[in-house]
Amino acid sequence: MKVLVTGADGFVGSHLLRALRGRGETVSACGGPGGPNGVEITDVAAVSAQVADARPDAVIHLAGISSVARSHAHASDTVAVNVVGAVNLLDAVREHAPRARVLLIGSGEEYGKIPAGRRASESDPLSPLSPYAASKVAVEVIARQAMDAYGLDVILVRPFNHLGPGQAPHFVIPSFAQQLLHIARGEQPPVVSVGDLSPVRDFTHVLDVVDAYLLLLGRGNRGEAYNVCSGEGLSIQGALDKLQKLAGTKAEIRVEPERLRPAEIPWLVGDPTRTERLGWSRRRSIDRALSDILDSLGEPPFGQSSESSSTR
Repeated sequence: MKVLVTGADGFVGSHLLRALRGRGETVSACGGPGGPNGVEITDVAAVSAQVADARPDAVIHLAGISSVARSHAHASDTVAVNVVGAVNLLDAVREHAPRARVLLIGSGEEYGKIPAGRRASESDPLSPLSPYAASKVAVEVIARQAMDAYGLDVILVRPFNHLGPGQAPHFVIPSFAQQLLHIARGEQPPVVSVGDLSPVRDFTHVLDVVDAYLLLLGRGNRGEAYNVCSGEGLSIQGALDKLQKLAGTKAEIRVEPERLRPAEIPWLVGDPTRTERLGWSRRRSIDRALSDILDSLGEPPFGQSSESSSTR
């Protein structure tokens, strides 16, 4: 199978490429502008040429702005990249690869606020609270129009928070891990700068997320939405406590106002039942994900050796 991956040079993309190639798939990797095989996703002609050249059997669309915090500061850029980019891709698929299956990667953030203790299911209304989440909802609306009007084969994927090696340090958990690394090495005072630690999130190891994408590529139903999540909640404070234990640090916690979001979701946990019914299950724990992040950032005290993650 020929698979085109946009955003191939990103956090999930790098892991996904390895998994696809490990399965023997023919992969066309489309990264961001300026890099190898880079394409500006908002450039109609460039996206069309990429799809025309690849003639894929399947497309996994990862390209876009993925930071909720950045979307509040740069709303117009977020909409331009995420929405216009998806439109360009769907138009190119319609013209050059109309039978290709397309996985559009959305977000659990699309659900917005849900009652504490309740898990969001795919049938719940979408109520985005950030420009990022709103852009993902808009993409789903556009995708459904493309399916109805042009018969495209699209699957809507809503991953919740995912963690693992290679995630950019401006995301909350890698930011904590990087600070703890510097503290453990004596490179900064024993103080961790944080935002709001009270929100509860649903964390999944990035490799389990990749497994879900590959499963949905083969078994997902056209037009369906699928949550990719653990179904379990952990507060940001709890994740930081786990990191401190793994890193062997006892740093002071300091809230920095610039790290607080204009609108925060107190509880965001998903229901993975629909995806699990297709045969997917989480195989890696949150502790494993946190340990893998620490291991990827530096030498001991964090990881014993590269063999500690041999089940990757």
